[in-house]
Amino acid sequence: MTSPVSGVAGIGAALPIAPVAPTSTPAVTGPNESFATMLSDGLENLQKVQGRADELAVQAANGTLSDPAAYTMASTEAALATQLTVAVRNKAVEAFTEIMRMQA
Repeated sequence: MTSPVSGVAGIGAALPIAPVAPTSTPAVTGPNESFATMLSDGLENLQKVQGRADELAVQAANGTLSDPAAYTMASTEAALATQLTVAVRNKAVEAFTEIMRMQA
């Protein structure tokens, strides 16, 4: 029988595999920050990204922007950050609504 790949010989006998000693997995720990802190940091980051995009938009309108690609990247980053924030908010509202429905 010929190999479908030229120049490759048939597979030989399988080599024995040495047993692997089981290792203990470290305990999973949560983040060092609370959810409220992480949410606050995310919103602050969103404001910074949008502020940077706004600054570059003003520079583009004034004609003082040296790199138009910087504005394009900043505006895209701001749009994506906004979309992510809205998606997280929507999921939080859905979770709250579901919890309220379970209590009724």
